[in-house]
Amino acid sequence: MQKYRIQVLIVAWVIAGGLVIAAAKQEGAKSEFSRTTIDVGVVVSDIDRAVKFYTEALGFSDAGRFEVPAQMATDTGLTDQKPFQVRVLALGKEPAATKLKVMQIPGTAAQRVDNRDLGSCLGIRYLTVFVSDLGRTMERLQRQGIAPVKPPYRLSGGNNDLILVKDPDGNIIELIGPRP
Repeated sequence: MQKYRIQVLIVAWVIAGGLVIAAAKQEGAKSEFSRTTIDVGVVVSDIDRAVKFYTEALGFSDAGRFEVPAQMATDTGLTDQKPFQVRVLALGKEPAATKLKVMQIPGTAAQRVDNRDLGSCLGIRYLTVFVSDLGRTMERLQRQGIAPVKPPYRLSGGNNDLILVKDPDGNIIELIGPRP
């Protein structure tokens, strides 16, 4: 049994990747990336509770689901002979919209990651979601009984604020946007 299990794989989409692609297009070179967004996977303790949080509290849309059979999970190194279902949530309707893949691995004793703050452990630490109206997002969070970790923080150089919230498993979500 591994001493440490990876419970959470959250990746913030890479802004630098978009800049590399733009620079490559300017130079006439072909990019090695076929999309400028990435999909992110997060392992959760309760898939229904997590999907409710991401759709109802944050506003992601349900974009489908798929099964990962035990043999494929083993052959690719995802799990040790454990099948699982992935729920796909999206930040928009366009085909290239960023996708969050939420999954629960049945029959595992996964350990929670220490998410007291960003310095509490190594690894991918948070997901950044840019919203068009942080005030409206905060109202939706409040209706779901979710409070920010701290009051909104005004970012320098503009009218955007930042708040942190945590999903049902304690994963950090950074929300950035204007707040009237």
